[in-house]
Amino acid sequence: MGSVAVGAEDIRVDPRGRAGTTEGRDLRVLPRLRSRRARRVVGLLLLLPAIGFVLTLTLALVYSAVSPPSTLMLGRWLTLQPVAHEAVPLARIAPALVQAVMTAEDQRFCLHRGVDFGALREVVEDEDSPSRGASTLSMQTVKNVFLWPGRSYVRKALEIPMALAMDALWGKRRMMETYLNVAEWGDGIYGAQAAARHWFRKDARDLGRGEAALLAAVLPNPIARSAGQPSRGVRALAARIQARMGQVEGLMGCLKP
Repeated sequence: MGSVAVGAEDIRVDPRGRAGTTEGRDLRVLPRLRSRRARRVVGLLLLLPAIGFVLTLTLALVYSAVSPPSTLMLGRWLTLQPVAHEAVPLARIAPALVQAVMTAEDQRFCLHRGVDFGALREVVEDEDSPSRGASTLSMQTVKNVFLWPGRSYVRKALEIPMALAMDALWGKRRMMETYLNVAEWGDGIYGAQAAARHWFRKDARDLGRGEAALLAAVLPNPIARSAGQPSRGVRALAARIQARMGQVEGLMGCLKP
């Protein structure tokens, strides 16, 4: 068997007097480099949630004073699609619309702290129960402003703690105001003012009970349903909402200025 010659340039002597080849040194260094890279990757992965939290908190503080856009609106702007939207304070929105939306979407709005855990538990226990039944107005507002549409366990896992935090930070009146200013009421139509102008040619403050009930009736699917040209099903749902609006009138104390 032949011998392998080792040149002088391949010999390295460490301070302790031991010699070794360059190849041997590289083999020892590689695991350390890989370990450092792995630690950096893990560090970045742990840092991302913290960055997301800080960014969300900053936006939440800004949006407590400035009317926010929804993520759907941002998506349409980025793709150069038209958006009809005009933010107005809650005082300029007809109380009938507030009543209708609470009746249709979240009758316990003033009674929970962002999440209706009782309704959420019922949905978890009953697989056939519609998921929207457990989605409070606070949760829908958080989804519209900070998250993305569509069903997703990841989004729901983010939506619940964010709804609790935003409900405490903004308060009920600001939460309702934000929801009514970003809710979708047709293709490219966002907010109560734009919806009232588009469908009924009037301001949101002038909406009647019947018109408010029609707007509330289309919320689950504002693209397929129309408040201005309602189908028989939408009219029937609006009639039921209008008949029940009086039930929430005494549960609106949290919305007082």
